[in-house]
Amino acid sequence: MNKKTSKVLAALLALIMCLGVLAACQPKATTPLVVAEGEFSEKFSPFFADTVYDVNVMEMTQLPMLTTDRVGGIVYNAIKGEKIPYNGTDYTYTGPCDVSVKYDEAADVTTYTIKLKEGVKFSDGVEATADDIIFTYYVFADPSYVGSTTLGSYNIIGLKNYQTQTSDEVYTKYDAMFDAIFAAGPDHVWAATDAWTQEQQTALWDGITAEWKADLQAIVDYVIANYLTDDNVPSAFAGKTAADVTEDMYPAYTLAMWNFAKVNDDGTMTGNGTGTVYDLTKAMPTIDDVYNEAYALYGGDPAAYWTSENAGNVDSSDVVGTVKSGFISTQGSLDPAMAGGVPNITGIQKVDNYTVEVKTNGYEAPAVYTICGLYLTPLHYYGDKAQYDYANNKFGHPFGDLSLAQAKTTEPMGIGPYKFVKYDNRIVYFEANENYFKGEPATKDVQFKETIDSEIVAGIAAGTVDVGDVSGSKKNYEEIAGYNSNGEISGDVVHTVKADYLGYGYIGMNADNILVGTDPASAESKDLRKAIATVLSVYRDAAYDSYYGEAASVINYPISNTSWAAPQATDEGYKVAFSTDVDGNPIYTSAMTTDEKYAAALTAAIGYFKAAGFTYDEATGKLTAAPEGAKLSYEAVIGADGIGDHPSFAVLTDASAALATIGFELKINDLTDTSVLWDMLDAGSQEIWCAAWQATIDPDMYQVYHSSGIVGRGGSDSNHYHIDDATLDQLIVDARKSDDQSYRKAIYRQALDLIADWAVEIPAYQRQNSTVFSAARVNLDTVTPDITTFWTWLKEIEKVAMQ
Repeated sequence: MNKKTSKVLAALLALIMCLGVLAACQPKATTPLVVAEGEFSEKFSPFFADTVYDVNVMEMTQLPMLTTDRVGGIVYNAIKGEKIPYNGTDYTYTGPCDVSVKYDEAADVTTYTIKLKEGVKFSDGVEATADDIIFTYYVFADPSYVGSTTLGSYNIIGLKNYQTQTSDEVYTKYDAMFDAIFAAGPDHVWAATDAWTQEQQTALWDGITAEWKADLQAIVDYVIANYLTDDNVPSAFAGKTAADVTEDMYPAYTLAMWNFAKVNDDGTMTGNGTGTVYDLTKAMPTIDDVYNEAYALYGGDPAAYWTSENAGNVDSSDVVGTVKSGFISTQGSLDPAMAGGVPNITGIQKVDNYTVEVKTNGYEAPAVYTICGLYLTPLHYYGDKAQYDYANNKFGHPFGDLSLAQAKTTEPMGIGPYKFVKYDNRIVYFEANENYFKGEPATKDVQFKETIDSEIVAGIAAGTVDVGDVSGSKKNYEEIAGYNSNGEISGDVVHTVKADYLGYGYIGMNADNILVGTDPASAESKDLRKAIATVLSVYRDAAYDSYYGEAASVINYPISNTSWAAPQATDEGYKVAFSTDVDGNPIYTSAMTTDEKYAAALTAAIGYFKAAGFTYDEATGKLTAAPEGAKLSYEAVIGADGIGDHPSFAVLTDASAALATIGFELKINDLTDTSVLWDMLDAGSQEIWCAAWQATIDPDMYQVYHSSGIVGRGGSDSNHYHIDDATLDQLIVDARKSDDQSYRKAIYRQALDLIADWAVEIPAYQRQNSTVFSAARVNLDTVTPDITTFWTWLKEIEKVAMQ
C-alpha cells in the first residue's frame, strides 16, 4: 500500500467516524406522539390518582416496584430479568426491583423483601435508594392518608401502633376504657371510684356529640339535596317555594321532613323528642335544635340513633368506631407509658441502602400486589430531605401531615420513562427521561390529549391523534374499516389491536340515596333497588349487542370475566342478574319472546315496588305514592358526551320508557363533561350512574366493597355504592387469608351473591379493549407485541418510535 492510498483510506475512515459521531449525536425525532385520552381530574400523583386517565398520566412518570408479565404473573427477579414464554415466544421482563415473599408458618409472619437495582435514577438525575422506598411506605401508612391504595388494610406489624401512637398494651387499656365509659351512658355521673377520670369521660362524650352533630348536618344536607322541591314545602313554610327556603331555614325544613318534629295547624312546629314548640316567625331552629330532638328521641343513645337513622352516610359501629379510634389515640398519647410515642412501624425495616423488608402478621394472598406494588416515589420531591433521618425515626414529612405530597398532586415525578412538563389547554405534555434506567425513550415528546371517544378514530385518520383506546363497538369498527383501503380494522390508515379489557362496565346505585326510610340495608330498601335493577337488567342484551356486537358480552356478576374468580355459566347456582321476582321465582322462561321478557320484568318490578311500600293503583296500573324516604323519581347520570354515545345509554332510555308506563320516572342526565360524575361520586350525591371499573390482577374486593371504603370514612373512598354489610366485610377479609384459588373463588361467590342482594350494582358488560394506532405515523414494528389484558402498549412506550 502506497502513502497516497494510505492517506485516502485514513481520510475516508476519519470521514466515516465523523459521520458516525454526528449520527449518534442527532436529536431524537421531534414529531410528538399524540395519545387520545379521556378527561383528566389533574390528580396525577402516585399517591392520589384514581381515574383511569389520571393513572395513565401518572404511570408515564412512575414505575411500580413490582414487575408483572403478560398474564399478570409476578417477575420476582426483575433486576437481572426473567425470560417467560407467552404465545410461543420467549419474552424477557426487567424492572427496577427484585421482590421475594416468605411465610414463616411457625411464627405466622410473612416477610416481603424489596431490593432496588443500584443506579436507578429519578428523572431529575437523583439516584433512588431504600430511603425513597421507606418514605413511600410512610406516606401511604400515615393516619391522614386518604386515597385508593389499601396498604393500611394489611396487618403490617406495628402499623396500627404507629397510626394510633399507642403500644399494644396501651391500646388495649384505652380500648377497654372507651367501652366502659360508653356502656355507662351519657348521663352517668362521674365518681371517684370510676376507672377513668372525669376529663376522659367528658372527652369521650364531647367526641360523640361532635360526631352526632356532624351526622345530623349530613342529614340536613341530604334532605335539602333530595327533598326540597316546590311540591315538598311543609305548611310551616306557607306561601314559600323551594327557592324561598334559605340556608337558615334548612334545619327547620329537616325537622319537618325527617319527622323530628310535627307541623301544627297554626304553622308552628313541635319537636317529637323534646316537645319544644318552634315559632318560625320569631326564630329558626338551628342544628343544635335538630341534635336536641334526635338526642331526646333516642334517649341519648348514639348507637340506637345510628342503627335506626343511619344518616344516609354512616352506621353506629363506624361512627362510634371513629370516635373510639380518636379517643384511644389521644388518651394513649397522654399516657406516661407513651411519653415518646410510637416512633416507627416495626414491620418496615431498611436492610441496607437498596433493600427494605416489610413484615405482616399472617398471610394474605393479595398483599404482595399492594405491599410490593407501590410506585417508587422520590423523597426529595414529594417530601423534605431535611425532615428525613431513618436512624432517628424521621421519615420525610410531619406525622399526620401529608401537605408536602399533596402539593405536588398535579405535577408528578418519578423513575418512569417520561418527564411531566405541563398540563395546558386539555393536553398533558411529556418529554423523554434521559435518566430512564432502561435507556432514553425513542420518541422525545409525547402528548396526552383529551379527546371525545367518538372522535378518536377520525382524529387518527386526520392526523391529529396517533394512538387511542376505543371500545370495540360495531360503529367504531365500521368507521375504522371505512378509512382503510382494504376494508379491514387493520390497514394502511388505522391499525387495531384487540385484547380483553381488565375491568367491566356496570350501572351503579347509591344505597344511601335510594332507600326506604333511613336504613339502606332494610328489606324494603333492597326491594326498591331490585325493582329498578330488574327493569334495567332486562334491556342489557339488546343494548350491548347493538353497541358492541361480538366485541363484548353481557355479564351477570360484578367481576371481570378476565378474573379466575368470575363465576361461570356451568357453576352450580349460576343465574342471570336480577332474574327472580320478589317471591324468589324465575321471572323468565326459555320460551319467552323478547317483548314477553320486557313485560315480565315490569310485572316483577311492580311486585318489588309494592313490597318496598309503594302505593300501586291496580285500576290504572300506576304507582301513586312512595313510602317515607323514597321517591317516585330518581336520576341516572351517564357520561355519553351529551349525544347518547355510551353502551349503557340504550339500557337507560328503554328502562326509563318502561318505568314511565307504571308511573315511575327515571331521569337521564347525559353529561358532556364526565368530570361532573366523578365529582358526584366523590361527594356521594349520585343516585344511579353508569361507569366502568378497571380491575386489578388479584380479584381482592376490599377497595370497592368493604365498608371502610365508603366516601368520608377515611378509607379508599371507592365504595361508591355505600354498601355496608358486616358479613360482606368479613368475607372480603377471609378471602385474603389464603392462596388457595378454589377456596377464594368460593368465598368470592358468596360475596358476589351478597352484593346482588343489596342490588346496588347491575353488572353490564365485559368488553374488548381496542387500541388503534396511526399506521401512517407510528412505526408499528416498535410497538410491544402480544398485547394482552395485563400487558398494554404503554408497558413499553419507551420503544415506540414515529415513522
